[in-house]
Amino acid sequence: MSSLSRELVFLILQFLEEEKFKESVHKLEQESGFFFNIKYFEEKALAGEWDEVERYLSGFTKVDDNRYSMKIFFEIRKQKYLEALDRHDRARAVEILVKDLKVFSTFNEELYKEITQLLTLDNFRENEQLSKYGDTKSARSIMLLELKKLIEANPLFRDKLVFPTLKASRLRTLINQSLNWQHQLCKNPRPNPDIKTLFTDHTCAAPNGARAPSVSVPLAAVPKPATYAALGAHGPFPPAAAAANSNALAGWMANAAASSSVQSAAVVAASPISFPSNQASLVKRPRTPPNALNMADYQNAESEQLVKRMRPIAHQPDEVTYPAPGSQVAWSLDDLPRTVACAMNQGSNVTSMEFHPSHHTLLLVGTGNGEITLWEIGLRERLVSKPFKTWEIASCSAQFQASIVKDSPVSITRVTWSPDGNLIGVAFSKHLIHLHAYQAPNDLCELREIEAHMGGVNDIAFSYPNKHLCVVTCGDDKLIKVWDLNGQKLYTFEGHEAPVYSIRPHYKENIQFVFSTALDGKIKAWLYDNNGSRVDYDAPGHWCTTMLYSSDGSRLFSCGTSKDGDSFLVEWNESEGAIKRTYSGFRKKSTGVVQFDTTQNHFLAAGEENQIKFWDVDNVAMLTSTDAEGGLPNLPRLRFNKEGNLLAVTTVDNGFKILANAEGLRSLRAFVSRPFEALKGQIEAFPIKVSAAPVVASISPSISRVDRVDRSSPAKPSPILNGADPSRNIEKPRILEDLADKAKPWELSEIVDPPQCRVVTIPEGTDAPSRVTRLLYTNSGVGLLALGSNAIQRLWKWSRNEQNPSGKATASVAPQHWQPNSGLLMTNDVSDSNNSEEAVPCIALSKNDSYVMSACGGKVSLFNMMTFKVMTTFMPPPPASTYLAFHPQDNNIIAIGMEDSTIHIYNVRVDEVKTKLNGHQKHVTGLAFSNNHNILVSSGADAQLCIWNTDSWEKKKSIAIQLPAGRTPVGDTRVQFNLDQTRLLVAHESQVAIYDASKAERIRQWVPQGSLAAPISYATYSCNSQLVYAAFCDGNIGVFDADNLRLRCRIAPSAYLSPAAVNSNPAIYPLVIAAHPQEPNQFAVGLTDGTVKVIEPLESEGKWGATMPAENGVVVQNGRATASSTTSNSAADQLQR
Repeated sequence: MSSLSRELVFLILQFLEEEKFKESVHKLEQESGFFFNIKYFEEKALAGEWDEVERYLSGFTKVDDNRYSMKIFFEIRKQKYLEALDRHDRARAVEILVKDLKVFSTFNEELYKEITQLLTLDNFRENEQLSKYGDTKSARSIMLLELKKLIEANPLFRDKLVFPTLKASRLRTLINQSLNWQHQLCKNPRPNPDIKTLFTDHTCAAPNGARAPSVSVPLAAVPKPATYAALGAHGPFPPAAAAANSNALAGWMANAAASSSVQSAAVVAASPISFPSNQASLVKRPRTPPNALNMADYQNAESEQLVKRMRPIAHQPDEVTYPAPGSQVAWSLDDLPRTVACAMNQGSNVTSMEFHPSHHTLLLVGTGNGEITLWEIGLRERLVSKPFKTWEIASCSAQFQASIVKDSPVSITRVTWSPDGNLIGVAFSKHLIHLHAYQAPNDLCELREIEAHMGGVNDIAFSYPNKHLCVVTCGDDKLIKVWDLNGQKLYTFEGHEAPVYSIRPHYKENIQFVFSTALDGKIKAWLYDNNGSRVDYDAPGHWCTTMLYSSDGSRLFSCGTSKDGDSFLVEWNESEGAIKRTYSGFRKKSTGVVQFDTTQNHFLAAGEENQIKFWDVDNVAMLTSTDAEGGLPNLPRLRFNKEGNLLAVTTVDNGFKILANAEGLRSLRAFVSRPFEALKGQIEAFPIKVSAAPVVASISPSISRVDRVDRSSPAKPSPILNGADPSRNIEKPRILEDLADKAKPWELSEIVDPPQCRVVTIPEGTDAPSRVTRLLYTNSGVGLLALGSNAIQRLWKWSRNEQNPSGKATASVAPQHWQPNSGLLMTNDVSDSNNSEEAVPCIALSKNDSYVMSACGGKVSLFNMMTFKVMTTFMPPPPASTYLAFHPQDNNIIAIGMEDSTIHIYNVRVDEVKTKLNGHQKHVTGLAFSNNHNILVSSGADAQLCIWNTDSWEKKKSIAIQLPAGRTPVGDTRVQFNLDQTRLLVAHESQVAIYDASKAERIRQWVPQGSLAAPISYATYSCNSQLVYAAFCDGNIGVFDADNLRLRCRIAPSAYLSPAAVNSNPAIYPLVIAAHPQEPNQFAVGLTDGTVKVIEPLESEGKWGATMPAENGVVVQNGRATASSTTSNSAADQLQR
């Protein structure tokens, strides 16, 4: 079918939907296979209409198309089978087993037998793996979560899950344009043609007199007909729409403060399709209304288009549109989130809240004491908190430094997410904004601190001018500013005469603009240039006002309060810059500023009188209200999630409540309970044989795990019967998006040749080569810092250019060796009694990349990363420092491991050792802090781990790592916390292990074996803690799954070293390995020959460890046959039991 025919189907689908031919809509969706309506699918699945569910699916996929499709059908039929058992309808259960589930026995006979055995139980919940199965509704909800992820991952559904963006009644518009054209071609056109049919071309009968004038019918005279039959009853067709359907901002600008311009637009709206001669000049160059703004002084590509749209008759005569249809969805009070689902105690006054744009139970909270917190509402858990602190006080203005000392504490005025959910913006009541990078599931990395305004920063938002993400701020200094993510100011908007209270970036028809409101009640609009405001209006109340668009961006609302306490909630007519409707229901006087939000394109909510009040957007009367079971402040703050099924509202006891509708409650219950997961025992994957269908290479025994999920997909199919996985007894439930990229290929991928991966080599320079003993990425991800055995640190940076538009570290482009103009080198102090080649090197980088601290047997030096100058030195030997770690909450506190086995807790600011910790027998080789558990874990060359309480600095426990038989307890041991701050990676030359630090127990261990039998030289987590990278003393590199230490990929030295280096004597191998802070599949290794290699998978693969086809237990990889990899030997298996 041609693309135009395909588009015609979409137009017909839109028409059927608008005319409410519901069954026909879904029948056409299914028969054409062009658009998979996930909402309809979800509705039928929740209702248990299984026959319709499978019938609808059949238009898009069959059970044996691929493993995704197989899993989709299996999940549906499994649920149908369990429901029959739950109803004790044995006959129906047997029928489903034989008729529907039998097909899966071909691929997994053991699974089919286990499912069959459920018939023998009086209650299938007696099966251990099904003991957590809840009621039918919750089980269906859980199933749908998994199905939606599988559908998104299934390549057969690609480009079929999103309906194209169409203007309302597009098919009607095309027909009207056709009628317009036919009428213009009439030899004798009548002024009021009578169109009675669409079955034949239109033509006007010959008149008795002269040629009649062209059609001239005002738009308002032609309401949208109910059906096509009514077209002829009201005249031939609606004439061209005018300003009412033009760009919203253009309408406001063209009519700025001028009623005359509104009248002008009205006149144009009624103008005829073909213009008389005396209007020809008006068509070519429309007359500017007397009070309209002069637009001639800013001309660029976008603004020229904007000016064209602002001309009252700039459209073509045949651009005919119908008025937008009314809502096609039936709403009820049950759609409003009014039931209290939970209450959270924040601990301080909540001043701002914002749900994640895609993970709908992740809530960002800002408080009156400057703290930001991430809450996982589904788990009722605080994921991470960041108290206020200035990251670089020295770089701030004197006014700010003075205000910090003298005035009241800093509070948060606004928190917000970037549109993609990867960044967080925080505005403070004094001068600053902070940008954090969000790393799922529970980490916030400091990205940028900007002194944005003099005085308070009242609002912050993200925007995309010129297709680049930027930050927009406003403040008490009456300015609006636009910043790039590097903290560079791009624009300053001046024109307000009072402090700017709020901003609202938006775009329409590719025109980016910003609305702003000030404390004098003025509303202004700005394009991204320096030519001043394009709109100047008065907000109702003339004081604090905020503006919001509906979810689809089609309707504009504002809510504000006057100084006298009168509150106004209104909808604006964007085309005229006038108030369209004012909503009622507020009390006469408020003692503060009313806050509001909108959701689902249908509801408004505002907090007043210790209540939440709701409105239907199309009705000015208040719909209903709720007090959320009490405890709300007089003017509560509130925020909907994107789905509109959850509502966060602040409480008087320094916390907030979550209100939910039925759908929201189901999602929260599903998140916590996670009923029915995997049956015991996973059987080895084996080939699937399907006649007359594509052959799927392999599938897990429970048909429960997709071996290779498209990396762009968020899908991770759940295990077969959806219960708790007994092997993960320490893990808390994870955020759904955190599971996004965790498809686990259970077969070893071998990278042995250079074309199989991307590698960039960083030379050491002209100096005599020295080993790279320590290696760090900068926290911004744009540079690499290497410490050599000669005590010199070198820095390489990547530049932003056409080959590398992100400016981040990459294996596709070589970086530049960076040095200040002074030519200084960062050279460490070397003790007279210590040879730098024999000294234990140590290094640590501040979170903002401003300075680095390192030592090589001598004093610890603190270097400025911009000038390379030594800022200070401390801790002269003996004993020498052997490990350095910044305290995660205070960069002035440093934990220093010493050569004499002690640990010094040192305060840089006062140059004082606060305490000494004694617990190791040999020098300290690793330190790691956990904020969640308030502990410091240390490791030593004695193969011991010590756990210290960071409040009292008392030792809680000491653990000897379990070594293979016959090994003496020696060798450097390194530690690193997982992002969850509970699991601890422990690396020793004899093993890689995972510990539960809260219980001081080992839960996983891997020992060198097979092709990776050499001692381990270094190991580290990837930035998202989903992988473990380990380097070996023979040059091999292993990539492990962090959950179970199963080997995903082996990178042979021949893949990244030259043939001469591979065969060199002594051998060249990685001494250290570092993971990129934002790219989980990129790492760098520092080698014994002084070079650094940055290594990434091929762009076509995107990740390490793609599943390879398996046949008879043999994996065929790049022409080589190798045995399928296992992740642990018998000794390791024994340890795990």
